[in-house]
Amino acid sequence: MAAVLLSLSCTARADLMLFPTRIVFDKQRAAQVELMNQGKTAETYRINLVNRRMGANGEFIAIDKPGPGEQFADELLRYSPRQVTIPPGGSQIVRILLRKPEALAAGEYRSHLQFDRVAEASGASSVEDLAKQGGKDLGVVINALVGASIPVIVRQGETQASMSLSELRLVPGGLLSLQMNREGNRSVYGDLQATFTTAAGVSFEVAKAGGVAVYVPNASRRVQLPLQLPGTTPGQALPAGVLKVSFRERPEAGGKLLAEAALALP
Repeated sequence: MAAVLLSLSCTARADLMLFPTRIVFDKQRAAQVELMNQGKTAETYRINLVNRRMGANGEFIAIDKPGPGEQFADELLRYSPRQVTIPPGGSQIVRILLRKPEALAAGEYRSHLQFDRVAEASGASSVEDLAKQGGKDLGVVINALVGASIPVIVRQGETQASMSLSELRLVPGGLLSLQMNREGNRSVYGDLQATFTTAAGVSFEVAKAGGVAVYVPNASRRVQLPLQLPGTTPGQALPAGVLKVSFRERPEAGGKLLAEAALALP
């Protein structure tokens, strides 16, 4: 049986829901993730800890060996169970324990808890069953295996980070391009918001992106935001005014302003 592995996204099948979508060990030593099956059939998921590097545009790259400044959390974590089968409409808890060794160096450690859907090789449409029918309908069955992952972050000792936004510019297609700059020994995570103020002094929200991160050791990340002024079509150019972008902690973390920048439009 052939299979294709897809990342969980708005364009992929999203029967699996996870809560929370990230875990940060700061002072606590235990956490849990709830897996919810919103599909109509039972699904089995295999669970692993994996290590990934964030690229310049926010994409993730699987890696085996840490680069400069990278510290993995997989050796610090224990989790159970390793595989779950969830009935339709049901849920399952995965528990995670943190075990810090003595003299652990200060800083931030990160790995990702990966949930991979296990293929079903049974039923009338499987290659094996079709072969038993005399091979008349023998073919290749392709199942889309939807996976998802969440970051698990461990912070040790004193950690801090500061943020700035730079290189704001408009690009074709009604997009705002900007660079998020991070300094310090911890990652940043929050929401981006763009507001446009007209020459007459009237302000509108024109873009928003929630849950945006810049992970250690990345010093920067490039982001593009689609802009739309209320009452206009997507991609339509903005008139003269000021475009301001802010980056804040998520509301549940206090909503503190971490960075902002502005771009004057002629």
